[in-house]
Amino acid sequence: MELQGSRTAAGCRFAVIVSRFNEEITEGLLAGARRALADAAVPDDQITVVRVPGSFEIPLTARRLAQTGRFHAIICLGCLIKGETMHFEYLADATCHGIAYAAISTGVPVAFGVLTALTDEQAQARAADGPDNKGREAALAAVEMATLFQRMREAGLG
Repeated sequence: MELQGSRTAAGCRFAVIVSRFNEEITEGLLAGARRALADAAVPDDQITVVRVPGSFEIPLTARRLAQTGRFHAIICLGCLIKGETMHFEYLADATCHGIAYAAISTGVPVAFGVLTALTDEQAQARAADGPDNKGREAALAAVEMATLFQRMREAGLG
């Protein structure tokens, strides 16, 4: 037996958590995620967008949303840009580990679309419209994982 997800997720529900910090970047990530979900046949009424103050607040929100049982996958979008202090490293580490914990502790796929860039220019390039948009990539991963988990359940594998 071989199982894999699909690029089409009609009938699946998604939550998208978006950080308001570095909003000019995160709105580009959200636009990319929305386009990818639309391309995957996910209608707008099956997408819940939740806005949080910053990336640090994403993991707890992801876990709370996953615990509701309403979503097939959750997409996390944020942007951390390195400054002159250690703040960037602490936030990036906590956010990454927290998002992984949200997925592992709930069993719901949680896609990582939080940019950790060294410069504004790097972040802007990764949030620009097009196939390299990291919000798009996170949404595609969420679609694939949501449909993979559906197929696993159908095969009696949880």
